[in-house]
Amino acid sequence: MSLLGRLRDLLRREEEPALSADDPDLVVVAEAFDVAEADSAALARSPRWRADEPAVLRHHLRIPADQVERARELLEPDGWVVVAGDVSLASRVQKLDALHCAQERSRMASLAQRLGGDALGWDALQPERETAR
Repeated sequence: MSLLGRLRDLLRREEEPALSADDPDLVVVAEAFDVAEADSAALARSPRWRADEPAVLRHHLRIPADQVERARELLEPDGWVVVAGDVSLASRVQKLDALHCAQERSRMASLAQRLGGDALGWDALQPERETAR
């Protein structure tokens, strides 16, 4: 394999998220369900959140059941996975920071409103950090 091919493979591996939204080792490390609280404040008050590691950002949406498929169509091209329920969940693995949380919160609020629903808030999940014994 050429040097360029090896470099390309290495870059692809670095781009692939090391997490999956259905990873059983995930725990909630940050959350924001108060619209008056800034996303930066929600992250700042979250001692379990590790800014240098990827996280699963999960938005809680209350949208009509007949609109869930439309939500999937709109979100899946950007890597979101939508799970239907009384409260639908839109999840994606990403690097988590205040700017991206705020952008995605705004996007989800707009989407939910267009579909006749409401965006309730978000939480972030990361694998539980093992403690030294």
